Amino acid sequence: MGIMTPLAPEEEQHSRTVAQMIRARIAEAGGWLPFDAFMELALYAPGLGYYSAGGVKLGAGGDFTTAPELSDLYSSCVARQCAEILTRTGGSILEVGAGTGRMAGVILQTLQSLGMTPERYAILEVSADLRARQQQRLSGLPQVLCERVIWLDHLPQAPWRGVILANEVLDALPCERFVIRDENVHALGVSVARTGRFFESEWPADAALTSEVAAISAALLQPLPAGYRSELCLRVGPWIAGVAQSLERGALLLFDYGLPRAHYYHPQRASGTLLCHFKQRAHDDPYVNVGIQDITAWVDFTRVAEAADAVGLQVRGFTTQAGFLLGTGIEELIGEPADTVVRARLAGEARQLLMPDQMGEIFKAMALTRDLDIPLAGFAVQDLRQQL
Repeated sequence: MGIMTPLAPEEEQHSRTVAQMIRARIAEAGGWLPFDAFMELALYAPGLGYYSAGGVKLGAGGDFTTAPELSDLYSSCVARQCAEILTRTGGSILEVGAGTGRMAGVILQTLQSLGMTPERYAILEVSADLRARQQQRLSGLPQVLCERVIWLDHLPQAPWRGVILANEVLDALPCERFVIRDENVHALGVSVARTGRFFESEWPADAALTSEVAAISAALLQPLPAGYRSELCLRVGPWIAGVAQSLERGALLLFDYGLPRAHYYHPQRASGTLLCHFKQRAHDDPYVNVGIQDITAWVDFTRVAEAADAVGLQVRGFTTQAGFLLGTGIEELIGEPADTVVRARLAGEARQLLMPDQMGEIFKAMALTRDLDIPLAGFAVQDLRQQL
């Protein structure tokens, strides 16, 4: 994982403030806080959490780089999939968590070139820092496109037609962590040492967590062994239900790193999938740099599919990022420029997006639809739904 990057004075001060707030919550709770509550405070506490306070998060100067930041080819392919959907549904695009706004800008320009400019491009963003960056970036678009962009503070109440996009959103939902001890489920959480440092501690799991882990274990080829540690995100269901309530007709397109359940809880993945990002370094300690680093866990896409089914959405497609990009014509996009130097640069970017040992296999795409019974190009090359 490498040596931890030292903190700037303002980062150190902010992290101390966030840590003190969390210590107070732990004390109020009797000395132990379940991991999902800790993660929620560290990421989303108003004015303090990683996503609700300032600080550069994305890109070369930030903590991590997403596919839209790596190459505009990615966003152009997403735009092509949106165009296919909008042709049938009309309406608008809603992007949940739009990062720097780079993907939004490319999608709007690509759709305009295809004659499919959406009625609106709405962005739901919880980070004040990212919302400001989005507004600055998108203000440089042609006026006809600028006029379509709006920002929302919550999911739309009125019925939504068109597309809802969520790129690397589900991985940041607060998750619960557990460990198997003597065939019993223990919840992993956080306590405070005398020195003030956070440390991981265990507590017997409540009935809900015990039941969820038992159901996961029973569905596997062999039960989870003693000492097995992992995560599960019970907030996926409510999140999907909230989006489904807004979606009248169209598709929810999800892009994230994750696995079907049988692969997620594989015996060899005995330490879970939790990952933290700070200044382009990945590590597995959520209890350092509190409030100034990202905390994520891989997505159990079987849970997503189950949540969709429970609220009447259809799983129209599930594939790898490579499968999605090939289906939406990334090879054609690479060949479009006349300049050979540009084509070579795009080919290099495409390799990072497509290669199995980089983003191509780890990241997945899923389409959940309502009242939209059409094949989707992004899911035509590779269909992994049987793995769910």
